[in-house]
Amino acid sequence: MSRAPSRTRRRALLALAVVALLYTGYRAFIGTPFTVGQLADRQGLYALLHDPEAMTDVGFIDGTLLDWHSDQLSSISLAARDADYRREAGFLRELAGFDPQALSPQDQITWQVLDEHRRTALGFQRFTWLSGAGLYPLGPMDGVQVWIPRFLQFSHVVRNARSARHYVARLRAFGPKLDEAIAAMQWQRDRGVVMPLALVERALQVTRDTVAAKPSAHALVTGFAQRLTEVDDLNDAERAALVDAATSAVSEVIYPAYARAAAALEGIKPLAAARGAGVGDLPDGAAYYAAMLREMTTTDYTPAEARGLGLAEVARISAEMDRLLVAQDLGEGTVGERMNALARDPRYLLPNTDEGRARMVARYQAILDEMNGRLPAYFRDPPSTRLEVQRVPPEQQAAGPGAYYMSPAVDGSRPGIFFVNLRDLKANPQWGIKTLAYHEGIPGHHFQGMVALRQHDLPWFRRLAWYPAYGEGWALYAERLAAEMGLYAEDPLADLGRLQAELMRAVRLVVDTGLHAEGWSRERAIDYMTSTTGLERNAVTSEVERYMESPGQACAYKIGQLKILALREKARAALGPAFDLKDFHAVVLAHGALPLTLLARQVDEYIASQRGKDVAAR
Repeated sequence: MSRAPSRTRRRALLALAVVALLYTGYRAFIGTPFTVGQLADRQGLYALLHDPEAMTDVGFIDGTLLDWHSDQLSSISLAARDADYRREAGFLRELAGFDPQALSPQDQITWQVLDEHRRTALGFQRFTWLSGAGLYPLGPMDGVQVWIPRFLQFSHVVRNARSARHYVARLRAFGPKLDEAIAAMQWQRDRGVVMPLALVERALQVTRDTVAAKPSAHALVTGFAQRLTEVDDLNDAERAALVDAATSAVSEVIYPAYARAAAALEGIKPLAAARGAGVGDLPDGAAYYAAMLREMTTTDYTPAEARGLGLAEVARISAEMDRLLVAQDLGEGTVGERMNALARDPRYLLPNTDEGRARMVARYQAILDEMNGRLPAYFRDPPSTRLEVQRVPPEQQAAGPGAYYMSPAVDGSRPGIFFVNLRDLKANPQWGIKTLAYHEGIPGHHFQGMVALRQHDLPWFRRLAWYPAYGEGWALYAERLAAEMGLYAEDPLADLGRLQAELMRAVRLVVDTGLHAEGWSRERAIDYMTSTTGLERNAVTSEVERYMESPGQACAYKIGQLKILALREKARAALGPAFDLKDFHAVVLAHGALPLTLLARQVDEYIASQRGKDVAAR
């Protein structure tokens, strides 16, 4: 029997398969995707392709043959800013091709997240004075001169010869990028936008601290040399040549760029001296702050409403702290005065030495390890977490926050890192560190991010999404949850530390709105925060200056936490004995980061679903 028909059928089937594959690829990457999830991933991929730093943050292909990007840094030019706006507008038009009412429940969430994200981004077009690097390109905490060294040291993975060479190329690209930031700051200056003087002075301090060491002793070189020892496809001569190349890049490109940045910062000081502390005196500043408040909280709260929440929470938490302090025979003075005295008690301080700092880092690690063992009682199938505790690099300590978290690479090539600022251990009493570990690490930022990453039914856009009110709200909720888990039961001073941290977040609502909507001075904000919380003044000064640099961000924490707590109580009241805390946590975490309005919708659907099961069981 002839086998030709069989071969013909196979060829026909192969041709159909190729056509189907090509058509699917066309729909997924060029035409209208089959699903809104595919659209989300495609738009996310397109955005990544225009942002080599974000590509490295995500991981996957750095150091491989597909790595086209890790020798580059992202542009912050006005042309890049405008291209971003055009891309967002195009993404929104693509999204309009889907009818949200015709989508599955999960795809409806994706559609809503995309729509909210794109519209929020485009809403900032009205503020024509914004640079490609945002509000303050050389800000002391998030400016280019701070962000890029951190990125190179902790995000750029050096795993082979290719990624090592790309690291050196990025060092050389850093100088031109810093020049872009300088040009952006001067362009803003000509449009009436300059940093307040305190931020300029702090930025100058960071800039000078960064170049204080000899180029060969700079962390960008010494850290690179250390990482090269673990690269197998290099010999000793090649490693030495790469270290020499890195040293030359720091000496010939980076240090001169920092000198130009310092000169530019000095040049704007006369104008900066006339600025208020908040953004209210910038062009269209009130509208800008309102837009930032909406972006950071994903609510429609006005500054006055946010301020009212803060004042109410300050009163509630202060009363709770007063009761605990009295129980510890600390009844004289205001809450702030008593907490300040407690913070200066040498019994609770480690020595300001390298040995003391090493003990502090080890203590943080022990706290996180203990929490890991408690998770199964409160979460369904908690993820295996890989988290490292490190100190903030010394050259970044002066202007850095008390702590921050850097998420891991998606491919596991870089762990999550919890950075703690140990510039002055006198400002870090040991009774305060539990809460910080829970917030930044487990079950806070790191834990939440790991849960989101393993939601394989969600598009990547949602697994990697970040909304400050959700993320910071969850981390602040995690602090409260730790108390409910009994982790402070035998440690009342640590519980006071938790309440002081929560009080600080309530005070932030008052201070942030005070600075940006009420015309508060920097000094008034520092005085109010110091007297109310009892925190050390230098630490408070850094906090207030952080709020000055990032309007609205400080409001995300308390507003997010209050929303999650309100939703939990709503579910508990509605379900009664059927309420399960593990189920509630699964609902809050399993959709990735969401705007608070969408999170509320998911909890409402969870309540309705559980009620339906209860009715069916009867």
